[in-house]
Amino acid sequence: MAARLVRRCCWWHVGAFICPASAVAPSLLVPAGKVAVARALPQAPLASFHTSSPCSWADGFSVKELVEDSRSQEYKVIGELVETAASPQELLRLAELHPLTSNQASLIITQLSRLAAEKKLETESIVRDERFQQLVSITDSQISQVWNNTLVNLLKSLYSLGMDRNTREMQSVEQEVLWRLRRFTFKHLASLAEFLAVRQGKESQLLNEIVKKLELRWTELEGTRTVVMLMGKVGHISPALMDRLEDKALELAEQFNPDDVRKITLALAYQNRRCVPLLRAMSYHLIQKHSELSLNILMDLIFAYGKLNFHQPQVFQKIATDLQPHIPTMTPTEVTRCIRSFALLKWLSLPLFEAIAQYTLDNTKQLSVTNLCSIILSFARLNFQPSGSEDFFNMVHEVLQGQLHSLEPHLLTDLVWSLCVLQQAKAPYLQRVLAPDFHAQIRGDQSLKAQNLQLKLIHINAAAKLESPGYRGPFLPPEMLSVAEPAGEKVTLLQSSLREALVGVLGSRDNGRFDARTIYGWHIDAEMVVNSENKPLPVKNFAAPHLLCPEGKKPLPPGARRIAFLRWEFPNFSNRSKDLLGRFVMARRHIQAAGFLVVDVPHYEFLDLKLERQRTAYLKDKLNKAMAKEMAS
Repeated sequence: MAARLVRRCCWWHVGAFICPASAVAPSLLVPAGKVAVARALPQAPLASFHTSSPCSWADGFSVKELVEDSRSQEYKVIGELVETAASPQELLRLAELHPLTSNQASLIITQLSRLAAEKKLETESIVRDERFQQLVSITDSQISQVWNNTLVNLLKSLYSLGMDRNTREMQSVEQEVLWRLRRFTFKHLASLAEFLAVRQGKESQLLNEIVKKLELRWTELEGTRTVVMLMGKVGHISPALMDRLEDKALELAEQFNPDDVRKITLALAYQNRRCVPLLRAMSYHLIQKHSELSLNILMDLIFAYGKLNFHQPQVFQKIATDLQPHIPTMTPTEVTRCIRSFALLKWLSLPLFEAIAQYTLDNTKQLSVTNLCSIILSFARLNFQPSGSEDFFNMVHEVLQGQLHSLEPHLLTDLVWSLCVLQQAKAPYLQRVLAPDFHAQIRGDQSLKAQNLQLKLIHINAAAKLESPGYRGPFLPPEMLSVAEPAGEKVTLLQSSLREALVGVLGSRDNGRFDARTIYGWHIDAEMVVNSENKPLPVKNFAAPHLLCPEGKKPLPPGARRIAFLRWEFPNFSNRSKDLLGRFVMARRHIQAAGFLVVDVPHYEFLDLKLERQRTAYLKDKLNKAMAKEMAS
């Protein structure tokens, strides 16, 4: 075989000296449609022909092999012309100068699509060109002979050029692709799926067939890029395929770079798929292997984690630490997006939030009113007060002055509610949202959004009554001080355990009232009345102005006090801390201002006590300490 190869090389080497220039393949030089007539070579003497004939050196090469070599050279030359073409006209001219095969025509169409995309050319004129129609016709006439890879690129190119899908030629290409799906490699299927998902979406019948093949052949999946691409572009079309992709991503988690992690977490976030094992694995390798992350990656990661409500303290700390140096150079939109994500995750990083507060002061003119509202809402959720609180809120009031009327009702309500949490709500804010014409639009609306809005207005009304001594009205009418209870609310372990333990503290159920709904929009888990000697009294006998429907009418005896037991569940606290969120800090303040002595019952203390007698003793001890603290103050 080696000898055969050597003789073949010698044939080509010597043939280059023997063959004249006219012996070059005429099909490369003569325009299409013209017939080339070969000129006869001068005859040599028989002996000379016998000794110098390349055919004798070729060791009997057949005519078929020589023709195939010629065709291979011709295909290579045209391929080089296609690759080096710098304009669509050069490519279209090839259709005039050379007889083309279906593969060559497909290559030219693919290159036309690439040039049009690179140079942002008008594709309509290309598609209408007669020479392009000739290329499409050649491809259609021999569509079964087009190679798989070329066929995939051809279909994508025709779509990109905007060719009408109803034409016979286009339908022929689509049908050929459909028939060959089993013979395509997984890479071909993935490439087509990515293209069709972006261009056509779920409505594409061809895409649905490709996705079915991907579901069956998912074990052939290799490489992180394909996994990332399919999860981001195709996973939303097929939950079954997304399940397989998540399994594969879990295997490859160690190989993902930070940008891969970013794309996967965003894909999971947009599809609302909270795959905890995958998120944990990527978070672990992200911390262990990658010390520096770009701003875009940091922003997208915290956004995705917030949307998925996935808590990973080490990642949060790293993101907060890495983000802090970027704060001065970030845009207002980026800062707003960042702080909202941290607030959603209930993660308070004091250095980061201080940096954002300073950024707000330094870039007041660049911040829109909406940006400023988002920052205030985030501060209120985490009950964050900047170190320069006075300067910060003076700036806020100055910017918001005269802007309240331009805010959408729900945003305005959230803003005033947040200022109430931060104890910064002034009379103009309260008057704006408590005015009859403002809340008249939600009366009778039973939607969940309207109920949430009404509850926040009740909280604002409570802040106006209890924490704004100079405020004179307006206030909400009595009929608006009750909100429909959410259906099917479950009783928590802390709630049921607290009720059982309180029986031992009260001595009798008549001495307490459980789950009391107040006119301030807050619930009191249990309340009791004690006399001057700290002995429980029947609570139902006394007037209760804080209730929606008071039962008794007798005033409290001299020296008597109202006690409120408030349970604090795990979600009521900031992430990995014992600090209440702003909403619950305001609830505690309002109940205290209403005349109650508050006894806090946090989950991390109460649920650690396993015996009922321990819990009863705990509540009595908490009650005694609260009373002693009040007397000392």
